[in-house]
Amino acid sequence: MARRKRKGDPVHGWIVVDKPAGRTSTSVVGTVKRITNAAKAGHGGTLDPIATGILPIALGEATKTVSFVMDGAKCYRFTLAWGVATDTDDSEGEVVATSDVRPDRAAIEAVLPQFVGEIEQVPPTYSAIKVGGRRAYDLARKGEVVDLAPRRIAIHDLGLTGMEGTESATFDVVCGKGAYMRALARDIALRLGTVGHIAELRRTAAGPFTENHAISLDELESFGQSAAALEHLHPVETALDDIPALALTEQEASRLRNGQAVSLLRKVDLDRIADLEEGDVVLALTMGRPIALTRYHAGEVRPMRVLNL
Repeated sequence: MARRKRKGDPVHGWIVVDKPAGRTSTSVVGTVKRITNAAKAGHGGTLDPIATGILPIALGEATKTVSFVMDGAKCYRFTLAWGVATDTDDSEGEVVATSDVRPDRAAIEAVLPQFVGEIEQVPPTYSAIKVGGRRAYDLARKGEVVDLAPRRIAIHDLGLTGMEGTESATFDVVCGKGAYMRALARDIALRLGTVGHIAELRRTAAGPFTENHAISLDELESFGQSAAALEHLHPVETALDDIPALALTEQEASRLRNGQAVSLLRKVDLDRIADLEEGDVVLALTMGRPIALTRYHAGEVRPMRVLNL
């Protein structure tokens, strides 16, 4: 049976939205897809509805590179309000506990090193993690008990950047994949002998994308379905800055496009592969144009995802 043609235009690249509070990541993807009329779209890591900041939207063939953004480092800034715990660990939830304890700067700074490095973190009850095939937040909303196992996450850097009197404090975080800021805030408060929740949350970077790449959703929507929106499109390979690139001839590129490996064992190839290590993921290019994501193995590159650009 013939494959049904996908609706929309063949738009390929990244649009980095500065997401406003109150919007879900999925709704922002839908808005960007409508504005650009792209046939395919996805995002590079969910932001909670209360969160603002960097939400990279992949269009077309860029969706094949989403995992590189998801696996990359993320930077966040959050404000932790002391003394009130909520069921969602943020300001949108119902109050479940209170405390009169308000930690001072010295106490806060003393516990932060305990949260840096590889640590165990129990995700928030209201999260998208599946329990028995169902989302944890769906179970929680129905009043069911949600028991989530701790996960190993990486916090690369954590610093106290400000205090608003005694009622709240602001932190900057650099972390790896799968870290929940709501859980981090919850656990910092508990370690300090009190309770707390996130009052404000902003993502300032996701993988290679920073605030310098971003456009507000309001500005993007102001363009309507015009070519002006596409002026903010970043190339597909922007998400691949951290992986090695390999220049191929057109003949070699043709082999990759057809799903075939390219051997690089000739003497003339030695300079091209000098910096590659066994198992490396490599971006193959020809004439500066991305061709495929490949893996280097035993002196050849093998196609993983062909980029139809």
